[in-house]
Amino acid sequence: MGKWQNDTMLDQALNWIKTNADALYVCSSQPTTYAQASTSYKLAAKTSYSITGSPANGDSSGRKIATNAASSVSVASAGSAQHVAITGSISSTQTLLYVTTCSTKALGTSDKVNIPAFDIEIADAA
Repeated sequence: MGKWQNDTMLDQALNWIKTNADALYVCSSQPTTYAQASTSYKLAAKTSYSITGSPANGDSSGRKIATNAASSVSVASAGSAQHVAITGSISSTQTLLYVTTCSTKALGTSDKVNIPAFDIEIADAA
């Protein structure tokens, strides 16, 4: 017997990220906590960040939501960009919501970085 889940369940997960997102960080390593994303591994930050897309069918299965791009984000610390993290405030607690990889790029403190829009996609049960 195959596995199945309702699209509404996946949409709720994606909308949870959308509703709670408030900052986007470029990180030098993969963060697993809010503190790592916002401090330890932070190279650049876009505060006052939001996601305005709506859940839609995924590219291969499941559901996805498109994030918003961030342009000309000032680099605060020099390093090699490897991950992008979305954080948010949940019940007044800062929380790491989502992390993805990015193209590795060396960044200097006088640089500005453009973070393109990307999809957060949750696949159907297999």
